[in-house]
Amino acid sequence: MSFSFCIPCLFGLEGLVADELRRMDIEDVRPENGRVFFSGVAADCANVNLNLRCGERVLLELGSFPAAGFDALFEGTQALPWADFLPRDAAFPVTGYCLESKLFSVPDCQRIIKKAVVEQMKTRYHLDHFPETGTEYRIRFSILKDRASLFLDTSGVALHKRGYRPAHTEASLRETLAAAMVKLSRYKGKGDFCDPFCGSGTIAIEAALAALNRAPGLSRGFAAEQWPFFGKSIWEEARNKAIASEYHGEYRIFASDIDPHAIQIAKENAGRAGVAGLITFEASDASSFSRRTERGVIVTNPPYGERLLDRQQAEEIYRAFGSAMNRLPGWQLYLLSSHPEFERCFGTPSDKKRKLYNGMIQCYLYMYFRQRSSF
Repeated sequence: MSFSFCIPCLFGLEGLVADELRRMDIEDVRPENGRVFFSGVAADCANVNLNLRCGERVLLELGSFPAAGFDALFEGTQALPWADFLPRDAAFPVTGYCLESKLFSVPDCQRIIKKAVVEQMKTRYHLDHFPETGTEYRIRFSILKDRASLFLDTSGVALHKRGYRPAHTEASLRETLAAAMVKLSRYKGKGDFCDPFCGSGTIAIEAALAALNRAPGLSRGFAAEQWPFFGKSIWEEARNKAIASEYHGEYRIFASDIDPHAIQIAKENAGRAGVAGLITFEASDASSFSRRTERGVIVTNPPYGERLLDRQQAEEIYRAFGSAMNRLPGWQLYLLSSHPEFERCFGTPSDKKRKLYNGMIQCYLYMYFRQRSSF
């Protein structure tokens, strides 16, 4: 049986998510702003949950319909086949958002959707009350420009929560964005890889996972594993396939930060991710960053001057790091910043830049990849 799925993602990552899906041989991939749709069977759901690096969730779409008012929202929701998926003891909390729509009260929409699902299930189970004591089937909705879409969340905990980072430094980078930065750098395990502003180690850890071709969801569980209509065997098969697809080699991944406490946290996170032996950590100042090898790639997320430091301090860091990069003309650099004057402070314009979002903060990934005599 084929289903329609939706993957929400950070703005700017839609193309990367779509590319990941196509590489998994997924059919009918359709990127939109902030999300990507695809068609697939239950096994595809398990495979995508386990292996997707840049998406936030895998949502099973139940239906989509016009909803300019509460009556339309109720009727459209009630018409969907909820009882085909939800058992009589299912717990089904409702969460979602409204954007650019006449329906703008999220709590009211939650209440209407919940009531409509209950009314639909009454016709199947002949019950007046549902105890909700069983497995969770979280209902998610989006109401965008007066059109409602309703989903069941197959992932449970968001996919960016890989399970290796219970401790983190202030203003940590989301794992899915870190993975996207690594992917955009085209690092696949060959040559030197460095992050001189590593914080809690997320970028270096995601680089190690990518080098190993290790499924990012291998060490965690997913909500749909408990859903009988999918079955447990597809998850076991997907995990076995993922493990068999891993690479084994020697990698040169380095991560440093000026804060020794951050380095300790990064080491612990790398241990939980199973990649501690692949990353060399050290406490050092990025302003004195240097390497002996002539070529390599740097992927990093220095302070923006918005949450950790004031803007003037951030600019001083950019200038000092730019001077350090003058000594490494053969190295490629992929640096994320929200500072509007980054290139001026750094000392040279980027070869290319790409708009990305770190949470709600608009940033650019500044890319320096052309060979030059000096920065």
